[in-house]
Amino acid sequence: MKSNKDILNSLIERSPYPIYVISGQELTISIANAATLKAWGKDETVIGMRWRDALPELENQPFEHLLLRVLATGEAYRAVNDRADLMIDGEMKTAYFTFSYEPVYGNDKDVIGVACYATDVTSLVKATKQVELMSEETRQINEELAAINEEISASNEELGALNEELAATNEELTESHHLLELSEKRFRNLILQAPFAICVIRASDLMVTDVNDRYLELVGRKREKIDGLTIWEGVPEAADAYAPVMQQVIETRKAYMAKEAELFLVRNEVSELMYIDFVYEPVIDLLGIVSAIMVVGIDVSEKVRARKSIEEIEERIRLAVQAAEIGTFDYHYNSNELVTSDRFNEIFGVKSGISREKIIASYHPEDQNISNEAHALGKDSGKIFYEARVMRSDSMRWVRIQSNIYFDINGEPERTLGTVIDITEYKALQQQKDDFISIASHELKTPITSLKASLQLLSRMKENPNPSILPRLIDQSTRSMDKVTDLVDDLLNVAKMNEGQIRLKKDWFVFAEMMDKCCNHVREVGKHELLFEGDHKLMIYADEHRIDQVIVNLVNNAVKYAPDSKDIIIKIEQQGNIANVQVQDKGPGITDDKIPYLFDRFYRADQSGLQVSGLGLGLYISADIVKRHGGEIGVESQIGKGSTFWFTLPINGEAI
Repeated sequence: MKSNKDILNSLIERSPYPIYVISGQELTISIANAATLKAWGKDETVIGMRWRDALPELENQPFEHLLLRVLATGEAYRAVNDRADLMIDGEMKTAYFTFSYEPVYGNDKDVIGVACYATDVTSLVKATKQVELMSEETRQINEELAAINEEISASNEELGALNEELAATNEELTESHHLLELSEKRFRNLILQAPFAICVIRASDLMVTDVNDRYLELVGRKREKIDGLTIWEGVPEAADAYAPVMQQVIETRKAYMAKEAELFLVRNEVSELMYIDFVYEPVIDLLGIVSAIMVVGIDVSEKVRARKSIEEIEERIRLAVQAAEIGTFDYHYNSNELVTSDRFNEIFGVKSGISREKIIASYHPEDQNISNEAHALGKDSGKIFYEARVMRSDSMRWVRIQSNIYFDINGEPERTLGTVIDITEYKALQQQKDDFISIASHELKTPITSLKASLQLLSRMKENPNPSILPRLIDQSTRSMDKVTDLVDDLLNVAKMNEGQIRLKKDWFVFAEMMDKCCNHVREVGKHELLFEGDHKLMIYADEHRIDQVIVNLVNNAVKYAPDSKDIIIKIEQQGNIANVQVQDKGPGITDDKIPYLFDRFYRADQSGLQVSGLGLGLYISADIVKRHGGEIGVESQIGKGSTFWFTLPINGEAI
């Protein structure tokens, strides 16, 4: 699609009237259409020449002085039927022009040139002079007729000759009128055939005089809804915004140009948001008055919507990268330039503008060769992927680098665009998972080994059973199976918690009655005594099975970590609508640095795995059950004085 500039140049070039533009103090001929070159008797080689070099015959004529005055003052100059002596085909010829010199302004509103709009009126002037000459001759003839009757015959002959000349002049005037009509017809055809929307509006009453199909398509109107009406009758929805603009163009004689203007148009009876590039161009007559406004428009809606869509996608990508805390980088191999994002700099703990060498130098010594190896492999695959440890001043961080390599036409790597993410927490989770697998393997191996040994002995005794050993082997097998079952139950409970499958079955129950049936496994061993204190009649609305599970986990925890504490005290107190439950031991206590992590998944206060058994899931499961009931859980401990694990529950089941 042609630009507005190309369209304007085409209109100027095809104009039947001389139009040219003079630029700068050197009076350089910047533009001259075919009509101008014909009037001067010159060809296109004069374009780009200075005025006096291109038209030396005009040196002693006033035109150069007038051009300089318009440049200096910014005031237009207009002339009617002005004489110009031009060298045409090697011969000086006199021509007459009606013309105007209009200042041309630059972006800083300074006059940078002069535009000339001219009409060749040589024939008209000559005809007028001929008429004047004939009138003078007629007067002389009349005087001679009054004085000398004998010359009447000769005078009649001269009058006949004059009549012939007048007829010829009339023919010339008729031809000029025909040419003018032909020019107007060509102009209208140009409008109708233009590949962009054009509408010509009469300045005096804003009546639409000419409109092409492209304009009708742009505004979504049929011709009878536009042609012959005022512009704001045809397109009323645009009146509020642009009627004042058009009036200003008429008053100031200055064009108005809009880029990607947003406009709601009722196109085919449906309101649509359009984006339009358009110009209100004033058409100025020979008297310097705006006679019409030519509206030239192009629908750029698809281009604007496509750009906005791309911008929206880019914004979504930016937000996604930002939300994912992903750093980005752009590395150029030839210039060794590294451009990094703020998140990249934050991950590495550096400022922008750092070199790739310094980034590599911050890697752990064992990882500093990984980057070069990954780049070497990327020359074949086009992709880079590796993980490395970054030694920051405050900590060590794990990072993951991923990027694509882009090659030049010779197949050499030119640049690589990629991302970096901090995977320190991921690595910690991986390590935690590995530790858990090790612990789980160890915890399961012990009871399974014991169970296997018992079963092997029982298998050997099946033909000759030993009554004294048989009960002990069965008890040992049962305890091993119970241990495996407990470990598997803990794992299943955690899986259900993560999947949101644990459902509470609440009902009213007496807490003391639940305690009578709870923790029988501890009572049977006989090493610890469970002491219940508090309100023996207190009833709460909760899932009795899950609360029993919490008590068992807390008591088991006391048995494991306070094996020498004979008494384990369980208290329950009512505080308003809240039941406060405590499990207290007199063991060695817990250090302050471990307390914040006691309810984390897989955490064990004794992480050596040698003194106590378990997967580190009991307190984690208990905390989840209490929170699902709307309560809270915590611990208070003093070294050498024991620990008190506590939790709260809403008595009537409503969240605290």
